[in-house]
Amino acid sequence: MPRIVKVEARGYRIPLDVPLTDSTHGVMEAFELLTVRVRDADGGEGVGYTYTTGRNGGAIADILSREIPELVIGEDADLIEHLWSKVWWGLHYGGRGGPSVLALSAFDIALWDLKARRAGLPLWKLLGGNDPAVPCYAGGIDLELTAKELIAQTDGNLAKGFRAIKMKVGRARLSEDVAKLAAMRAHLGEGFPLMVDANMKWSADEAIRAARAFRPHDPLWLEEPLIPDDVAGHARVLREGGLPIATGENMRSLWEFKQMIAAGGVSFPEPDVTNCGGVTTFMKVAHLAEAYNLPVTSHGAHDVTVHLLAACSNRSYLEAHGFGLDRYIAEPLVLVDGLAPAPMRPGHGITFDWDGLARLPG
Repeated sequence: MPRIVKVEARGYRIPLDVPLTDSTHGVMEAFELLTVRVRDADGGEGVGYTYTTGRNGGAIADILSREIPELVIGEDADLIEHLWSKVWWGLHYGGRGGPSVLALSAFDIALWDLKARRAGLPLWKLLGGNDPAVPCYAGGIDLELTAKELIAQTDGNLAKGFRAIKMKVGRARLSEDVAKLAAMRAHLGEGFPLMVDANMKWSADEAIRAARAFRPHDPLWLEEPLIPDDVAGHARVLREGGLPIATGENMRSLWEFKQMIAAGGVSFPEPDVTNCGGVTTFMKVAHLAEAYNLPVTSHGAHDVTVHLLAACSNRSYLEAHGFGLDRYIAEPLVLVDGLAPAPMRPGHGITFDWDGLARLPG
């Protein structure tokens, strides 16, 4: 029985080569990376991580290093559902969401990595396996770029092998968003998968107006038009705006996804494995979406998420995010004609450069 003997957490601040901007979070100059290593009595180790856009990493690190070990040391690492519930309810009164669920997500990822390593299987096969070649898009954080700069960035992503692109919207003037979207459509051509992301910028009425203005340029989806709490508003935007809606990166539980899906407020449920509750919750969201005949997409953490979508029959696109993490991973995600192959290495296959990370500020 693989008893948990150690839970080790670390926090790092990864500076970005170029500051990133969206309509809600403003300018982001660094991301916080929080890692956790779970070791069992047989010498096995699983690694998980989560991240922030620059704030609150200390709270997550404290939960990972102080609260979670008290709940799980000595437990059977293979009983992931049991451990997930024990941590969720152990932290529930003082948490329920926020830093607590980000910490739980990282811990859960580590448990699944450990279990897959023990089985000698890549994570996507342990989860059931479907198709290891996952369609992938480049998720730019590029709100303040001019149309010319955005097209230059897009050409760079096309050269890397991407065959689908997402751009930010939510500028002060809707006409500026429309002009940039029109320029991108003209550059990429009819039928090229092009998504737009508002990062929760608008009210329902504003989002409906924007969606109708975007429709002539055929975006594949409009992402996060509203705050995640406005379930009824999402249903209105989807119904009256005339565009598919992707949302979920700011949802922190299976139950939030259930409410949004049941209300008819989302076309592409979009969990982030690092903040929704980990692999355990991500896969439940994917199967819930399947029950409603909806395709599932993803947010962030593409090196882990490629495994999860490779195990889903209803997967759509994997988002690849430029968080500056590739330089600290031994074998970063690769692309072949717009497809990201899920690794065949045991576990999730991510090997961090721990020495390189240690040289970063905490």
